[in-house]
Amino acid sequence: MEQATIIDNTIHFVKQTLKNAEGGHDWWHINRVWTNARLIAQTENADLLVIELAALLHDIADSKFHNGDEEVGPATAGNYLQTTEVDPQTILHVQNIIRYMSYKSNFDKPAFHSPELAIVQDADRLDAIGAIGIARAFNYGGFKGREIYNPEIKPDLNMSKEAYKNSTAPTINHFYEKLLLLKDKMNTETGKRLAQQRHDFMEQYLQQFYIECK
Repeated sequence: MEQATIIDNTIHFVKQTLKNAEGGHDWWHINRVWTNARLIAQTENADLLVIELAALLHDIADSKFHNGDEEVGPATAGNYLQTTEVDPQTILHVQNIIRYMSYKSNFDKPAFHSPELAIVQDADRLDAIGAIGIARAFNYGGFKGREIYNPEIKPDLNMSKEAYKNSTAPTINHFYEKLLLLKDKMNTETGKRLAQQRHDFMEQYLQQFYIECK
C-alpha cells in the first residue's frame, strides 16, 4: 500500500473516531498538529511516515477522556495500524511516541526518545500555546466546569504528576502550570522559533486579562 493511501485512510479513521470529540481535542486539533509536524520535519532528519501517523493518531483516545488510562491511546492506535500494511517496527514507534509525548510525561524519567517524538511533541505543544492554545484552554475548562479565574487560588508551580492530572484549578492557573512553560521545553529549532511568537502573544493576553479584572 502506498504511504499516501495509508495517510488518507488514517485521516478517515481519525475523523470518524473523533467526530464527537471535545473541541480542543477534535479533528481540527489533529489537523493542526499534523500540519505543524510536517512543517517542522522539513528541517529535521526523521522518518516522515512515523511522524505523520503519530501526529494523526496521538489523541485518538486521550487518557483525559478515558478515566486517566494512559495505555488506551497507544493500544487504540496499535489496533488500527495492525489493519494496515504498516510494519510492526513502525507501529511500535508510533505507539511509543503517543505513550511518551504528553506534558505529564515530563514528570517521569524519560523512557523513550527519538527524532520523530521530538517533532510530534513540538507540533502538539505549539497547538497548546498562542491564540489557539488560549482558545483550547478555556474550551476545556468550560467542558470540565472550571472557573475562569479565582485570585484566591494560586497556581501550583511544584505539583506532582498526580496533582497535575487531578487538578480542578481555574483555567488561568493552567497558563502558569503548563502553557507558559512550554516555550522552554521545545525540542527543535523550528519549534522554538514558532513557540516564541505564540508565547509572547499569551503574555500580552494575560496582561490585558488582568487589566480587565481590576
